[in-house]
Amino acid sequence: MNKSIALVSGANKGIGKDIARQLAAAGHTVYVGSRDAERGKDAVADIDGDARLLVLDVTSADGIAAAARQVPSLDILVNNAGISSGAPRQVTEEDPDTFRRVYETNVFGVVAVTNAFLPVLRRSAHPRIVNISSGTASLAASAGQAEGIIVFANRPTGALGAYRSSKTALNELTVLYANALADDGFKVNALAPGARRTDLNGPGRASSRAGDPAEGAAGAVRLALLPDDGPTGGFFSWDGTPVPW
Repeated sequence: MNKSIALVSGANKGIGKDIARQLAAAGHTVYVGSRDAERGKDAVADIDGDARLLVLDVTSADGIAAAARQVPSLDILVNNAGISSGAPRQVTEEDPDTFRRVYETNVFGVVAVTNAFLPVLRRSAHPRIVNISSGTASLAASAGQAEGIIVFANRPTGALGAYRSSKTALNELTVLYANALADDGFKVNALAPGARRTDLNGPGRASSRAGDPAEGAAGAVRLALLPDDGPTGGFFSWDGTPVPW
């Protein structure tokens, strides 16, 4: 792909910031989506290349609409903004409000942002959507039918139910959008970036094997820059290998 215009939500820190950094370094224009304007400004200042602040709260309908009015053209949307459910409690201990809070950002926010920016994405010659999911969203892994995906001692566990189930829902949305937009040339895929040293994986939740966020971000960039004969409706690990649903 030639020079493209990208939007990365939740790009003021962590994997999102590294995605924005790598896209800008490759010569693309990047809107750095950030709920907090000051943090967004700091992120933009730290990124070399054509990086632009876009104040974007994925849980605010008015904020999303205002952000969409500021982006006249777009080729790539990376839905990276996401939150965890906090302490790794078992699903039997999590209350419905926790699920509502997590789904508001991780699921409903993705639908709202994607639909708001579809009009400009449809005008792109090579529209791409990348949803940042999680290996812990894999139903096969949760059922103990896949190795090497879940960090939790490589065994089935009921922990972090709100977060993990929200990412499973995101995977289904990925497939639905891929199907709905296939005739328009879209490539829509989900990425499992791996356990990374980010705020999402706070103390006690990140494995000792947690790696560099930039490595996970590189997987998202590859999906963002897929050629026209690339896959769509897939779930991929940071290294490009398919992740079992």
